[in-house]
Amino acid sequence: MTGERIIGVGVVLTAPDGRILLGERHKAGESPSWCLPGGAVEAGETFEVAAVRELGEETGIRDAGPPRVVAVVVDHPGGAVRVTAAVVMALGATAPAVTEPQVFRAWRWFAQEDLPSPLFPATAHVLAATTGAPSVPDAVGYYPVLVGVAEAGVGQRPLETRTGGSGGATGSIRGAVPT
Repeated sequence: MTGERIIGVGVVLTAPDGRILLGERHKAGESPSWCLPGGAVEAGETFEVAAVRELGEETGIRDAGPPRVVAVVVDHPGGAVRVTAAVVMALGATAPAVTEPQVFRAWRWFAQEDLPSPLFPATAHVLAATTGAPSVPDAVGYYPVLVGVAEAGVGQRPLETRTGGSGGATGSIRGAVPT
């Protein structure tokens, strides 16, 4: 995998009560884990378009609220460079369904303080960047997307973002994400 570049999205789909949708991932050749909806960004797609497409492909949900990129996470699994955009969306009227049974056994809702384990690595990084879930190694860089003043009102909490690892300075950057 050395030198490979992976660009993807992780969709943090939230229910009205604040729970997050995670899939029970059982993909051939991988250890079982829990995963956000998401996947690869296709050439020419924006992160938002990829998030809407992946959410629809994996769960059948095509009526979620508008996608909003709140952070970009960079890590280096096996020497590759993986860039994952954390995209927040709100649940619409459609319930999730297993549309890719070769990858997912079920979709379930979890409170942010009661997440299952193990989490798929990219999911763990996105949730750490967006919800304050358990932290991940300093070698993972978080890059927040600034929210405009008009958007950073009701229902927002500060996002503390860490950068670190080789060549990165350790510090924090604050933005806002939905609560």
